[in-house]
Amino acid sequence: MAARPTHLRRGGRQWDESDVRVRAPKRTRPRTKDRPSHDDALFGMVITKDRGRWGVILDDRPEGPEVTCMRARELGRTAIVVGDRVGVVGDTSGKEGTLARIVKLEERHSVLRRTADDNDRYERIVVANADQLLIVTAVADPPPRTGFVERSLIAAFAGNLTPILCLTKSDLADPAEFAAEFDGLDIQVVVCGIDDSLTPVADLCSNKITALVGHSGVGKSTLVNRLVPDADRATGEVSGVGKGRHTSTTSVALRLPEEIGGWIIDTPGIRSLGLAHIDAEMVLQVFDDLAAAIEDCPRGCTHMGPPADPECALDLLSEPTSQRRVEAVRRLLEALRSNVDWE
Repeated sequence: MAARPTHLRRGGRQWDESDVRVRAPKRTRPRTKDRPSHDDALFGMVITKDRGRWGVILDDRPEGPEVTCMRARELGRTAIVVGDRVGVVGDTSGKEGTLARIVKLEERHSVLRRTADDNDRYERIVVANADQLLIVTAVADPPPRTGFVERSLIAAFAGNLTPILCLTKSDLADPAEFAAEFDGLDIQVVVCGIDDSLTPVADLCSNKITALVGHSGVGKSTLVNRLVPDADRATGEVSGVGKGRHTSTTSVALRLPEEIGGWIIDTPGIRSLGLAHIDAEMVLQVFDDLAAAIEDCPRGCTHMGPPADPECALDLLSEPTSQRRVEAVRRLLEALRSNVDWE
């Protein structure tokens, strides 16, 4: 075999094999599947989230200061949202310029989820671990949108939150007519116009974690500022086309005054509440009488009744309360099926 030439020609110049540079191997630490247990982690609740930083109030320091945290590498892309219970290590002093790490995420007992629209299967968690969802809607200016309330109710039922309908701007119209549209669902309705007493809402929120959701311009931020006088949430007038301007841009948990107790989580004004992640069975399982009845439905039943489902077992319920509930729930299911403009 002929010897390999020591001089080769490339790129118009001569070079020999001594010119070849050999890279030194990179130093790497041996990989391990073992992860630190972080037994020293301090637990608390996420109250803010902003561009890769989370604010946490620790259990052993309920009055603060807020600890600024980053997400630990071992958590990967795990979603962490306001309301989450997390374990934190590092500099937990809360002093300006310090940064701790979130290393643990506790199991959630409730979630408020949404998708961008009804065709988007990617779920976005808006709030975690809230006890109840306060659905804030104005009875006028802007006019109430039944579709948004129906979808909010579905999201609450599916996410294990207790829904409460809060009607604002009662000085502009009588809220009774709109509230009557949801008879049969056994949901709490509270009226809290600017001239109404705050006591009914405060009593419902007492010692609970309450998430607020609503279109922009319905008075949600005004309500927050009444409940938490030092919250200073931005408010705005309703635009000329009848839809409110967005005034809150990020979710934030706010501690209620000591005489009330608990937290409220103010969410940004929402223009859309997609429910691609929810099906009819998830809604019906919320109501014991309806959940029991649909066990006798034929396979493939959509539970919407005649003419589509002439043998739906929901139509066999004879008790008046159950009949009203069937009618109300079917309106929710129709809202779930509908992909029209319901903003």
